[in-house]
Amino acid sequence: STTGSPNVGNALAAPCVFITLSMNLPSQAFPSLSLCTQYGIVLDAGSSHTAMFVYKWPADKENDTGIVSQHSMCDVEGGGISSYAENPPAAGKSLKQCLDQAVSDVPKERHPLTPLYLGATAGMRLLTDPQASDGVLSAVTSTLKSYPFDFRGAKILSGEDEGLFGWVTANYLLENFIKVCPAGLKPTLGAMDLGGASTQITFETQKLIEDPQNGVTLRLYGQTYKVYTHSFLCYGRDQILRRMLSKVDGYKTSVSNPCWPKGYRRNFTLQDVYDSPCTAPEKPDSYDPQRTINMGGSGDAAQCRLHVDSLFNFTRCGFTSCSFDGVFQPGLSGNFIAFSAFFYTVDFIQKGGLISFLSVPSFFPAHGAKLLTKAPQLEKRLPDYCAVANFVHLLITKGYRFDEISFPNIAFQKKAGDTSIGWALGYMLNLTNMIPADEAGFRKAANYSSWVVLILLFVAVILMALGAAFCLLRSGKQHRTM
Repeated sequence: STTGSPNVGNALAAPCVFITLSMNLPSQAFPSLSLCTQYGIVLDAGSSHTAMFVYKWPADKENDTGIVSQHSMCDVEGGGISSYAENPPAAGKSLKQCLDQAVSDVPKERHPLTPLYLGATAGMRLLTDPQASDGVLSAVTSTLKSYPFDFRGAKILSGEDEGLFGWVTANYLLENFIKVCPAGLKPTLGAMDLGGASTQITFETQKLIEDPQNGVTLRLYGQTYKVYTHSFLCYGRDQILRRMLSKVDGYKTSVSNPCWPKGYRRNFTLQDVYDSPCTAPEKPDSYDPQRTINMGGSGDAAQCRLHVDSLFNFTRCGFTSCSFDGVFQPGLSGNFIAFSAFFYTVDFIQKGGLISFLSVPSFFPAHGAKLLTKAPQLEKRLPDYCAVANFVHLLITKGYRFDEISFPNIAFQKKAGDTSIGWALGYMLNLTNMIPADEAGFRKAANYSSWVVLILLFVAVILMALGAAFCLLRSGKQHRTM
């Protein structure tokens, strides 16, 4: 667990009767067996939408790595909770459908013992008005408290926490923390997450972390891990699409977009582009939020590359090495796993069956129409995928500095087994103290109440021993006088 995490793991434990059956019978015949399974619920309140994850694990295996699995999930309809800043009660109401599902998914007898968390990410971090963010959190808290679970809190995660918990989730599910290989401990995987409003990179390193803000030391299962992590706000998928529109040449009524395929057109208002802290600094002087822009694609691969490149600053660096925008990053090491929008972007390309990811700049967007012959149902999403694919390619190769040798070390995955990879599971594991700092089965200290009981027992034993010795001594004296 990380420093300052509440030690509430033991609070989850509940009496459990384990039954050994001598024949195969349906589990429905033994409803009490559900008491042997623990549950936990996490709502991932992202910038574009909220997802609810219900986790489960055997109660007697609480501290075994890789034992927690995803029981079910639910995608909340509508936008992220930050989109309800002007109508906070609607944020709480939006969660009810999925919470109702959780009531059904978790056995009734486990409801009071099931921890419930909500973590909000970059969408809420972008809300610059404290009253607006407090109002949204208050509304969702009120809704969450109305359900029969053990509500543990709703909070806004920092970008670094988001990256760190994603790293914990990936390595927990792949059982990297306590497994060993011939050379010693199994190496951990680096984690890359791309959300709607931010992107995170996290990996273990033995190199000097020159910027203390990017360094975290964890002790998990008796091992110490020195981890580099950084979150780039405004570099999430949705915000990148807005920023790319804001970079289009001029503010004419009709403009072209080099990252869109030829022949594709779309109308939007300036408010759709500049109603975000990520694009607000680039508002035109004569800003009219309702002004309509008609944009058409020109399919110019070279211009698209320059267009995307302008989103980054690759020149400023006050350290020995940087990724971009002056952010320190040590040299890459080991294998990586990339999830969320990283996975969906690369999966889209692979389904087209036409190109490898490293050839994205030379393919998109000039030949984007070819993908429609492979997947015509993706026509509405193709223009955005063309732009995002170029961004992801530049982010990984020029930003994070993966090359032709290190790029194959990245696995693009949505799940590990049946469990989604993301920060939610790592967040729950941390808050429930289910990844101990020391090896499972060993503890270096007991809590205060345990010490009191042990001391009283010790005193009682001493008194009993003294009493027995006094009785024996007195009996011996009486025997001699006779």
